[in-house]
Amino acid sequence: MSELPVETGDERVDAVVGGLAATGGMPVRDHVAVFEEAFSALEETLASVDDR
Repeated sequence: MSELPVETGDERVDAVVGGLAATGGMPVRDHVAVFEEAFSALEETLASVDDR
C-alpha cells in the first residue's frame, strides 16, 4: 500500500487504516495477520454504528 487516506472522519477507522501502514516494513507473509485484525476491527466499528 503506497498511499493511505489522511482521514476517514471516524477516529476508530483512522486508527485501523493507520495501522495498515506497518505492513510496509513487514515481510509479505506477515501481512495476512495485519489485514485480518484490521478487518475484524472494521467489522466491530461498523456493527457499533447503530449504537451511537
